[in-house]
Amino acid sequence: MEKVALDLGVVQIYWYSIFIFIGMLVASIMIFKESQKRGIDEDFLLNLIFNTVIIGIIGARVYYVMFNLPYYISNPIEILKIWNGGLAIHGGIIAGLLVIIYYCKKHNVNVWKILDIVVVGLIVAQAIGRWGNFFNGEAYGPITSQSHLKSLGIPEFIIQGMYILGEYHHPTFFYESVWCLIGFIFMLIIRRNQRLKVGQLTSFYLIWYGIIRFIIEAMRTDSLMLGPIKVAQLVSIVFIISGLVIFIKSLKNKSKDLYNM
Repeated sequence: MEKVALDLGVVQIYWYSIFIFIGMLVASIMIFKESQKRGIDEDFLLNLIFNTVIIGIIGARVYYVMFNLPYYISNPIEILKIWNGGLAIHGGIIAGLLVIIYYCKKHNVNVWKILDIVVVGLIVAQAIGRWGNFFNGEAYGPITSQSHLKSLGIPEFIIQGMYILGEYHHPTFFYESVWCLIGFIFMLIIRRNQRLKVGQLTSFYLIWYGIIRFIIEAMRTDSLMLGPIKVAQLVSIVFIISGLVIFIKSLKNKSKDLYNM
């Protein structure tokens, strides 16, 4: 259930919305600063970030609604209540990617160079945004014991937050958040490599996130389903394969099209 962070009477601000906003803000700042270092036009960048964020949110919601269509057909007003949860990150990534490709092609900007900048901000936004799931009491895994969670070194407030319906659950949101944060740190280190080629940071993101999301999704109890198949696992496989293909192609590229050029 959604939790209110600030009740102003007419307006209520939810924790889920706050963490989504913070994640997008941090990502946007990082993308903007890195793009400035790379000499990318500010007007182009501001328009790109704005449109990508807006379309990305819409895409994330549409994606989620599509896989819960019977419920939302019966309760159409609920489609607008994104503060209740229900933003599928894969939908947001797909929609955002389409915007970036279109906008870069329109302005004759190298898509891969932009994506290599964007994915670093994206993964830290995901690490932050997952905490909205914690406050909504969602995106958790199977039943476990309190002692087992303590043995994993999980903070006590998270353990207690995962006491749902009389049972303790694995905090899969936390596992994913930590994995994304570690990936973010690796990406900051990797992009300093002077021999890094265009597309390799994007390939790293796709493989890194694809692996952890596939594992996490096997544990989650609230997955979006396509028949007997967990949609996120299927998309994760596509991510991993795409990342490997991009990386292999970058190795075969003998041109000096490096990330820092």
